[in-house]
Amino acid sequence: MSRTNFDALLDAGVHFGHLRRKWNPAMAPYIFMERNGIHIIDLYKTIAKIDEAAAALKQIAKAGKKVLFVATKKQAKDIVAEHVKRVNMPYVTERWPGGMLTNFATIRKAVRKMISIDKLMGSPSYNNLSKKERLTITRERAKLEKNLGSIADLNRLPSAIFIVDILKEHIALAEAKKLNIPTFAIVDTNSDPRLIDFPIPANDDASKSISLIVDTMVTAMEEGLVERRLDRDKKEAGEERGESDDHEGRMESHLGEGEEEDTDEDGIAIVKKDFVDSKLGKMKDIEPASEEKNKPARKRISKPVGRSTKK
Repeated sequence: MSRTNFDALLDAGVHFGHLRRKWNPAMAPYIFMERNGIHIIDLYKTIAKIDEAAAALKQIAKAGKKVLFVATKKQAKDIVAEHVKRVNMPYVTERWPGGMLTNFATIRKAVRKMISIDKLMGSPSYNNLSKKERLTITRERAKLEKNLGSIADLNRLPSAIFIVDILKEHIALAEAKKLNIPTFAIVDTNSDPRLIDFPIPANDDASKSISLIVDTMVTAMEEGLVERRLDRDKKEAGEERGESDDHEGRMESHLGEGEEEDTDEDGIAIVKKDFVDSKLGKMKDIEPASEEKNKPARKRISKPVGRSTKK
């Protein structure tokens, strides 16, 4: 079952493309028709691409990996930030910091600097600084928070990147392609879908269109996170059940050490006694022997040697 329907996409204006003179010929397979000089996107192909991208993002989220969302357009930044916060994924809605992926170590240094400023502001020594120094630190902290606050939890390179308008975010796309990071993007009629691993042909200018597609992707990722949590709980329950079964098995084997059953050729059960029973049996065998030793020995009467009774 598809995650969206034709009417919802039509109401959101997903089918509106750019002017004919701005089109990219590589988008021809996704264009349904032209009307009043504007290309109309085939929504049935959009639905298929949305389902494909949502399934891939669901598997990435289920594996516990991160997806970076990039949308610096004025009409998209607030929408993307609002939806992505639901799944606690990193996002960039301000200026794209050049080299964020290809020079990730330097970006992490800036994030660590922001964390150190937070520790300084929470320490008593912060109050001993002059007013000018405190103001300078506060401004620097606000600048870092604006540009890097949403990626503070990104400790390693993301496993995928989702882009709104690949023409505007061409630097982010180039860095992702250089590092072989899978790319997901909303692709309009003026873009080249061959640059994207999972293109979604749709209107990337209308806020309703962006909100509908991003919400669908985030919902799929939420499902992946829920399945991951359920699998982890099931695994922990299975481990606890396995430990209890092992403990019961050890108790049963300890209690059953007294007797071991075996069968002969006719199928009759033969009971083998344990070590104590065998010791008792040996003691019973020894007791008659000791009684015989206590009896007085018989005298042996023998004839004298060399004497004969015959005359």
